[in-house]
Amino acid sequence: MSKQNCWETKNCGRQTGGAKVAELGVCPASQETKLNGVNEGANAGRVCWALAGTFCGGLVQGSFAEKIGNCMNCDHYKLVHDEEGSDCKKTSEILEMLKG
Repeated sequence: MSKQNCWETKNCGRQTGGAKVAELGVCPASQETKLNGVNEGANAGRVCWALAGTFCGGLVQGSFAEKIGNCMNCDHYKLVHDEEGSDCKKTSEILEMLKG
């Protein structure tokens, strides 16, 4: 079984080509290629908590500092951390990857 990206776990339809793109736009998590493959996800689909501007709960979540508290309570965040265990990429490393 393949590991799910956030748009699959949350069934938001905002991934590239998703059912709600025309209505709500594409979520940056499905387009951020710098993070492709991290935690075995497509683009930022398994590290969405580190990416500014993702759409969660129907709202743009803003910067990492503004959203991480909510993200840590998210079922997708918990799923990824449970599945990856000690191999889960540290958020500080993910943020450095985004700078590059």
